[in-house]
Amino acid sequence: MYGFLIAVGVVLLLSLIWMVYRIQTLVSVVKGSDKKIASSSNSVNAFLFIVFLVLFGGLMVWYSVKEFDNYTLPVASEHGIETDKLFWVTMAVTGFIFIITHILLFIFPYKYRYDEKRTASFYPDNNKLEVIWTVVPAIVLTVLVIGGYQTWSDITAPAPEKSHQVELMGYQFGWEVRYPGMDGVLGSHDYRLTSGTNASGIDFTDKNALDDFTSPVVVIPKGEPVEFKIRSRDVLHSVFAPHMRLKMDAVPGMPTRFWFVPTKTTAEMRQELGNDEFVYEIACTEICGRGHNAMRRVIEVVEPAEYRKWMAEQKPYIVNNPSLVENLTPDLKELAEITISEHK
Repeated sequence: MYGFLIAVGVVLLLSLIWMVYRIQTLVSVVKGSDKKIASSSNSVNAFLFIVFLVLFGGLMVWYSVKEFDNYTLPVASEHGIETDKLFWVTMAVTGFIFIITHILLFIFPYKYRYDEKRTASFYPDNNKLEVIWTVVPAIVLTVLVIGGYQTWSDITAPAPEKSHQVELMGYQFGWEVRYPGMDGVLGSHDYRLTSGTNASGIDFTDKNALDDFTSPVVVIPKGEPVEFKIRSRDVLHSVFAPHMRLKMDAVPGMPTRFWFVPTKTTAEMRQELGNDEFVYEIACTEICGRGHNAMRRVIEVVEPAEYRKWMAEQKPYIVNNPSLVENLTPDLKELAEITISEHK
């Protein structure tokens, strides 16, 4: 610890000495007493621009290649392939412009460094140049925006009729996962019904809710459309499943949705990565309070046959919480009792 502090102190001291020297140099230049100092200083700075360009440009390329696999996750959904294509096209266009402009940004200080024999020319305007650098970026951005809009429209289009529905409700600080029962239809919900035994505020006066069930893990089938119905119980949250290229905000009072088709089971992804402990997951990417980092749910992608077997084994929510249906009307209570007896 002391060694580190000493090293920091030495660096700060050297920086101070350098700054004092630079101030004295600038004072001499302003007074016109030493033009050689000005010329030498500009040459050094111009040379350092080139050194910085080569050194840090090389480091950027090296690091990008070395860590490419770590920040480019494998794709595990159909629309994820299109999302990645859109990303890389945008990256190629903007990256090309970024690299060209920054190369020029560092070369120009070297090329046009101070020279007392050179006189600056007056260049007030150029209408042709103004038109070019306005129209060209406008065309490029229009193409990118249209491509992005088309991809986004496909992703947010209505889910296929036979898609599997899963409700994800965000709250501080976790996710409540609800499935429809064998009827395939999620029951209604009402925030005023939220309680210790009814965290999702399920409205059991809706007969479609009687066979709904909850799960600690998000289980979905490979190769079949899945629709996430997303909502929030309190503040703004965000559903993020990186391998599925899925991200959608959970907004209080405004349900959102996202549908996709998983293409790799959890077992297949483990084999591909050579990691037996790999799991897909959902995380919250909207800072929502002190427990934000705890908002995580595991996604398990399985084969369709295994998914149907798992669905058949699940018990409706009211089986373990019969008190929630005690005050229903006689006809609904009869349906609830039948549902409970079938799953005991």
